[in-house]
Amino acid sequence: MSVLVLDRQGVPLMPCSQKRARLLLSRGRARVHRLVPFVIRLVDVKAEHCQLQPLSLKIDPGSKTTGMALVRAVRKINSETGEVSKGAVVLSLVEIAHRGRKISEALTARRQMRRRRRGNLRYRAPRFLNRGNKGKGRIAPSLQHRVDAILAWVKRLMRWAPIHAVAQELVRFDMQAMQTPGIEGVQYQQGTLAGYEIREFLLVKWGRKCAYCGAENVPLQIEHIQPKARGGGNRESNLTLACQCCNEKKAALPIDLFLAKKPEVLKRILVQAKRPLKDAAAVNTTRWALFNALKTTCLPVETSSGGRTKFNRQRNHIPKTHALDAVCVGEVDWVENWNMPTLHIKCTGRGSYQRTRLDKFGFTRGYLMREKSVHGFVTGDLVKATVTKGKKQGCYRGRVAIRATGSFNIQTAEGVVQGISHKHCTLLQRGDGYGYQQSSATQTREEVVLRTTRSASPA
Repeated sequence: MSVLVLDRQGVPLMPCSQKRARLLLSRGRARVHRLVPFVIRLVDVKAEHCQLQPLSLKIDPGSKTTGMALVRAVRKINSETGEVSKGAVVLSLVEIAHRGRKISEALTARRQMRRRRRGNLRYRAPRFLNRGNKGKGRIAPSLQHRVDAILAWVKRLMRWAPIHAVAQELVRFDMQAMQTPGIEGVQYQQGTLAGYEIREFLLVKWGRKCAYCGAENVPLQIEHIQPKARGGGNRESNLTLACQCCNEKKAALPIDLFLAKKPEVLKRILVQAKRPLKDAAAVNTTRWALFNALKTTCLPVETSSGGRTKFNRQRNHIPKTHALDAVCVGEVDWVENWNMPTLHIKCTGRGSYQRTRLDKFGFTRGYLMREKSVHGFVTGDLVKATVTKGKKQGCYRGRVAIRATGSFNIQTAEGVVQGISHKHCTLLQRGDGYGYQQSSATQTREEVVLRTTRSASPA
């Protein structure tokens, strides 16, 4: 991928190749400004003496992973027909892994601990009058995190590259059509629960009997096929009926493990169960919030549909990844230099205010460190450790997890290395709430065409 370049005053210049960056550094004309993503700063050049080309940042938002691509817009004119074709030369590929699920679990745990303190410990008056207005247009914190993370990286890349425009895939999923293919007419307008309450709907759908043991004429409880603790939702497609005995036995077990000895029952239940639509709902909820957030950058924002992205990708025989989907957003007739490594960015957060560990009953079982820094290191810092002797002899590079004893753990590309003393560690880059990993280049165009041809040919 290209190396981002700044002038001596920190103004972004045109990115350069890795070979040119090595020459600038070896000749003393540049300094390392940042390691990941790699940014250099020139010491003898000002931006006013350089000619810049228009760069675009393209975004393919997703529920779990968002793809971003920094491209240079190029136009070609056909000498015979005079037609103008719009192309994109890829400079950098980035994929951001969101942590919306962890945020939701943390809020749930906090809510349960507060409820326990109010119910089991000393009496505290209810705080119904202490609930402020959340405001119009507010979305859940786990969804707002996706918008904030994307906007944060857009602003970062704007500081490191001369970006003149932003393109976003403004896709909307039709969840009812995804759940029931071929639905149309009045059924599409009314939906699946027209004329029913959810409990009555489930009673009719599951024959007023337990879905697991078939018990009838007993009190039935609403049961989640995919437990909420394992990512299941509250849609009617994930709900069934169970007696109290089966509900308590299943608890939070996966359904395939709970019905491992009853394959016929498992098959029957899975036939009625639908795939979860939480990811599609998250994209639908955040698409306009992200669009309004991107407009605050004062850059022209272009929107495009998911169908146009798929058409551009298939026409250029490009494999499907989140970052390469971002390359194909908008008006793109041809793409160059797309086969390059992708920088994977994982949202890890900056720590937690929680200072105790709890057991399964909600009681304290251990205490965490009160300080976030040990010997000048903070969890999440990028470090290089050189151990000259002993069992851990070697050179390690990765994110550090601090310990009060001064014996740290380092997360490397090969795995976690435990028990590295702080004396062997050298700080490379301060932690910024993200983890970085660079993947290898994607497969070539010929491999994609060959794979497509083989999948299309009859067996």
